[in-house]
Amino acid sequence: QLQASGGGLVQAGGSLRLSCATSGRTSSKYHVGWFRQAPGKEREFVSVIRWFDDDTDYANSVKGRFTISKNSAKNTVDLQMTSLKPEDTALYYCAGRSTASFRVSLTRDVAVYRHWGQGTLVTVSS
Repeated sequence: QLQASGGGLVQAGGSLRLSCATSGRTSSKYHVGWFRQAPGKEREFVSVIRWFDDDTDYANSVKGRFTISKNSAKNTVDLQMTSLKPEDTALYYCAGRSTASFRVSLTRDVAVYRHWGQGTLVTVSS
């Protein structure tokens, strides 16, 4: 099970760093994504990283403001969030996906991620 942490209350323009503990699930064929769900809305893709080569993808709404990274020694994936906006308020989840080979393309499709943890709440006040 993956476990997300680091959420909290922050003012608009501020920063937060989320962390996802993967409990040793990772391998060179693993992808870890961040998703978020605001009240009354569907869960949406935020970012993803491929463990093999650190290839990343970002939703347009967070590109340039959020940075995803991994720590191989700790088996964690962090999401550094800067220039936060009230519309970033949501429950943030990390999720993992095992793939068949090293170079499987990154995906934003929430349905293909099989390993989910509980979310961590991010609230951005205006």
